[in-house]
Amino acid sequence: AKTHQQHCGLFSCSCHVLQESLLSSASGYSNYRGILNWCVVMLVLSNARLFLENIIKYGILVDPIQVVSLFLKDPYSWPAACLIIVSNVFILAALYIERRLSVGTISEWTGWILHIFNLTSMLIFPSATVLAVTSMTPVGGVVSLGVYTVLFLKLYSYQDTNRWCREIRQAKAKTLTRSYSCKCSNGSAVHTNVSYPGNLTHRDMYYFVFAPTLCYQLNFPRSPRIRKRFLMRRLFEMVRGNTPWMVPTIQNSMKPFQVPESLFPPLLSFPLPSQVPNHLIWLIFFYWFFHSTMNFVAELLQFGDREFYKDWWNSESVTYFWANWNIPVHKWCLRHFYKPMMKKGINKFMAQMAVFLVSAFFHEYLVSVPLKMFRLWAFMGMMAQVPLAWFVGRFLNGNYGNAAVWISLIIGQPVAVLMYVHDYYVIHYGTTK
Repeated sequence: AKTHQQHCGLFSCSCHVLQESLLSSASGYSNYRGILNWCVVMLVLSNARLFLENIIKYGILVDPIQVVSLFLKDPYSWPAACLIIVSNVFILAALYIERRLSVGTISEWTGWILHIFNLTSMLIFPSATVLAVTSMTPVGGVVSLGVYTVLFLKLYSYQDTNRWCREIRQAKAKTLTRSYSCKCSNGSAVHTNVSYPGNLTHRDMYYFVFAPTLCYQLNFPRSPRIRKRFLMRRLFEMVRGNTPWMVPTIQNSMKPFQVPESLFPPLLSFPLPSQVPNHLIWLIFFYWFFHSTMNFVAELLQFGDREFYKDWWNSESVTYFWANWNIPVHKWCLRHFYKPMMKKGINKFMAQMAVFLVSAFFHEYLVSVPLKMFRLWAFMGMMAQVPLAWFVGRFLNGNYGNAAVWISLIIGQPVAVLMYVHDYYVIHYGTTK
């Protein structure tokens, strides 16, 4: 009887274990790498099939001559490159103004006026050049104005930070020293100390100009060495092939401008086929610029701060998206625009509106001037984010808010592109009826 009870106990125990293994994850398998590899293989095979079908149907669509023509109308005229080289005049002007201020040969008021003149010229001079020079292509104009906009933000931060240093030096009557440390990948820390005005050198200025940040500081976090394998991976990502199968969709989306049978359906048919290629191009540009290019430059300069973006794809509100998809610009706005306005007693809503106004201005500046069309579509699109942010934050939460953010990204951009493409097409290639 005792033996029978023991057998029954073992049997019930084995049944209990079997039941647990059937009803739970007691098997212990937590590695799903095979399923992920299956997804990757299926994705590669499906895209390879799509690539081959488009090659057979459309042929080679990426013409190197057409790519070069986006930047140059005349192979012997390089206006965009010359305009970027001239930007060194404004960079050196900011450095020499700060040097005069550091030794007291000019007053703070005079230095502020000179900085305002230098910064204002950085916006007026390139835009006037882009509008006046006929050999400047729209793409070349966007690139050159983009460089000047980045330099404008950098030099504003440069003069602002050095002014803070002088104020603290005057308050404490001694040299200001700032020390920063950076935890590197190998666990070590790099310490660098630079004292004001010892930072006012050509080397320091041009390091800041090329560093992937918009906010200046006396000592940037630095990495101990350049990782060659990491550098080569980022370089490969920067130069690898693009997506030529987007070209037929974009070309077909121009047919509504050429077929004037009806007006309302073509206006709706343009954004719909252009949503996917437009959004994919935006995502590819984001990855190429914010991940590959900025990490490549940071690694080359041993720049330690690599927080260029956060998980904006999980945004449950429009505000979270704008604060996390472009960290360098967000930090600049907080440090040099939003917080100074708050310290002056301006309420939070007005300060946020001012930030959106400045952002809308630069978006319109970068689009309208190179295209030589002042339609304010980019400006109005940016300002439309304010009521959208309020609506999403008030009525939508969680996954619904995230879906609203993605809808605004996938649908909103093609509509804005429609406005500019429509006007540009009408002006340069004919009129629609």
